[in-house]
Amino acid sequence: MPTNALRPDAHFFIVLNAGSGHSETEERISTIRTVMEDAGRVCHLEVVNQPEHLERIAREMAARAVAEDGVLVAAGGDGTINTVAHQAVLAGCPFGVLPQGTFNYFGRTHGIPEDLAEAVHALLRAEVRPVQVGLLNNKIFLVNASVGLYPKLLEEREHDKRQYGRSRFVAFLSAIKMALRPHRHLRISLELDGKERRLRTTTLFVGNNRLQMEQVGMEQLTEAVEEGQLVALAPKPMGKLGLLGLLVKGAFGKLGQGDDVVAFAFKRMTVKTPSVYGRKRLKVAADGEVSNMATPFEFQVLEGRLKLLASGAAHGDSRKVEDAA
Repeated sequence: MPTNALRPDAHFFIVLNAGSGHSETEERISTIRTVMEDAGRVCHLEVVNQPEHLERIAREMAARAVAEDGVLVAAGGDGTINTVAHQAVLAGCPFGVLPQGTFNYFGRTHGIPEDLAEAVHALLRAEVRPVQVGLLNNKIFLVNASVGLYPKLLEEREHDKRQYGRSRFVAFLSAIKMALRPHRHLRISLELDGKERRLRTTTLFVGNNRLQMEQVGMEQLTEAVEEGQLVALAPKPMGKLGLLGLLVKGAFGKLGQGDDVVAFAFKRMTVKTPSVYGRKRLKVAADGEVSNMATPFEFQVLEGRLKLLASGAAHGDSRKVEDAA
């Protein structure tokens, strides 16, 4: 059987993040089961009600998918997709996505519909497409990873979403609020191709997503992602107003204009903090999920390691202002 083909009767092992509320979760379960049953396909669905159980459930479902020659599927936002995809990479099984988050960068980049019923239908007619992932130490990322101010911005955004609702507009306002607060600069050194480069910045952002790069205005680097590289962005030292201006430029797709951001592509990079700090632990984010990690940080690209089920052409849209946050 070709590597891009699945058994016509392959079972789907779906990990669904309960997310918002009981009624919405029940509606999603019903939609998935109805489409699958109408198509005569079998799905095994596990609902994750507590975030701390997501990794364990994803690992168990990945093992079942391997044992039964099936497909592991993530239903949720980019953070949920990241966690489940990590287990798919470790297990080496095919991986499907039913995007249900705020931004859905990964799904949209690979032409996966945001409407749940349409996404299930697309899953049923999809073929395996090898996709590159990024790796930060031992943590994969599909869309981006970062250290510095950006992880703190994500934590603030999550707090605001719980209070005011999960919308892209709320996310954008939260980013503005964070930019106007006092912030410290990182002093880091980068090792690339045997050479060392010192950098002072508020945040180091590493992207693995063409759509996100396009929407913030870094089109000149999208080809690098398509060619198997990662993209690093680091704002030059600036105050609150400068950072706010940079955020607005990104929101309107103008980040690549001017020289406010250091940007370059790479396949492998080591990030260190000054030796006086020792193995300092810093907040990092991978696809929106924030954790603490000890330095040094090793970023690298893993080409073709995710066996993604996709049937649509990769594409984006024009929703720049809300998405850029």
